[in-house]
Amino acid sequence: MAYYKVLLADDEKEIRQGIIQKIDWAANGFVLAGDASNGREALELAEKIHPDVVMTDIKMPFMSGLELGEILAVEMPLTKLVFFSGFDDFEYAKQAIQMNASEYILKPVDSKEVTTLLQKLKKQLDHEMKERRDVEILRQNYIQSLPLLRQQFFSSLVEGSFSEKKIQTLMKQYDINLKANCWAVTVIKGDTKENGGKGSLSGQAELVPLSLQQIVTENLARLYKTINFLYNDALVILSLFQKKEEVLGYVSAINRICDMARDVLELSVTAGIGSVCHKLSHLRYSFEGALTALDYRVLLDDKAIFIDDVEPNAKGLQLDEAEQKALINAIKLDIPDNIEKTVNHMIDYFKEVNTSISQYQIYMTELLSELFKIVKSYQLDLNEIFGTDFKGYFAMQDYESLEELKKWITEVSVKINVKIKRERLDSTKILAEKAKEFVQKNYGNSDVSVEMLCSYLHVSPAYFSTIFKRETGSSFISYLTDVRMEEAIKLLNTTDDKTYIISAKVGYTEPNYFSYVFKKHFGISPSKYRNNR
Repeated sequence: MAYYKVLLADDEKEIRQGIIQKIDWAANGFVLAGDASNGREALELAEKIHPDVVMTDIKMPFMSGLELGEILAVEMPLTKLVFFSGFDDFEYAKQAIQMNASEYILKPVDSKEVTTLLQKLKKQLDHEMKERRDVEILRQNYIQSLPLLRQQFFSSLVEGSFSEKKIQTLMKQYDINLKANCWAVTVIKGDTKENGGKGSLSGQAELVPLSLQQIVTENLARLYKTINFLYNDALVILSLFQKKEEVLGYVSAINRICDMARDVLELSVTAGIGSVCHKLSHLRYSFEGALTALDYRVLLDDKAIFIDDVEPNAKGLQLDEAEQKALINAIKLDIPDNIEKTVNHMIDYFKEVNTSISQYQIYMTELLSELFKIVKSYQLDLNEIFGTDFKGYFAMQDYESLEELKKWITEVSVKINVKIKRERLDSTKILAEKAKEFVQKNYGNSDVSVEMLCSYLHVSPAYFSTIFKRETGSSFISYLTDVRMEEAIKLLNTTDDKTYIISAKVGYTEPNYFSYVFKKHFGISPSKYRNNR
């Protein structure tokens, strides 16, 4: 049986020990995971143990229970807060209620009352845990959100955000069937400003895509297999074909729908139809073609405009953004074997297309541009990556075969990968060293914090905390405390300064808290340490 963790905080040791000893924690489904004598210590403990319940006195030194509760309510919102107070003060109770405290108990604390409260909290925690884990509820929530997930999938699909493998995975996950031999994207737009703004939807532009969707759904589905969805202020249609030649009849059908929509809605309607593609991951090119086709409206008036009619020679070997991303991600994050697999996939695409030398040249120039961006962003040496003989541009004729080209791309990609890993390793070590230097120079400032340091280093606190712990084996707070304590020992050994002066010099504005931390760190108070010396 798993027990819920409790953190107990009270500055009165007798009260703390009394609660600890009088409560049968295990019998009520809890374990006392830690206890603290002040708010700061309680916060440090909470960050380590992540308690399910925090029971805290309101009046404590260094940090009050209410201050502790305010921080925990933000950083650990699932944690239950229970406040103790020796004062029957409405203001305290009101503040406790505002931070969603589970209970407010007046001192002296009665063990029976605490036991009853724990039983109540266990029921709440059990219920909340069950809800979070309940597969059926999760399934219902998933089903309810499925239409929105599908909408996001289709939008990302035409934007070119997914690889072919990811597309197949998501289609199965969202129960979407796009099985066909080829596909095309159509974008339809209506303009209420046309026709003098006298149409039935005048002044209601937000309703135009919905109206177009209704007309398309009613009149196109019986002729062609399509899926339509709203995209910004337009309607997008994915058309599924078994043969590329079907697109010609499809263009005529879309043209009739434009005429119909114009008559029914009394507004200008134009459709742009992109080129047919043979891979779902290439739909972005059909989408881009459809948007380009819409630009020809000024020349061809309101109708269905097929990009292949107006730009018949615009097609060529296209750099698949998903494949490009796969290679870039492999270079930045992966191992050499995965880089080689990604390059092999790219060369297989070259073989499949079998286009002209000039098209290969364009493709490789685009890819080389992406590699240059990585080299620049990581400030790598171009000569070390590409060699001193590199001309700065790509020439397809320099390679006798696609196999030779594949070897070159792989070698360059692996070199960048190795350099990036080395740079990343060096940069994390430098980051940790800069943090140590900052602490050595600023430990006497009582306001020193992770946030202040991260602002100085220009990194996020979450990233810094992970890197610092990995490089030093210690959290930032622990390291700062160690430095302050070592300096305190040095001052106690070499000066006659009073304890409160030493406290201020090492960054503690409250001498009592300094003495508390010192004793916790060394097992002896500063004054006793000096006397023993």
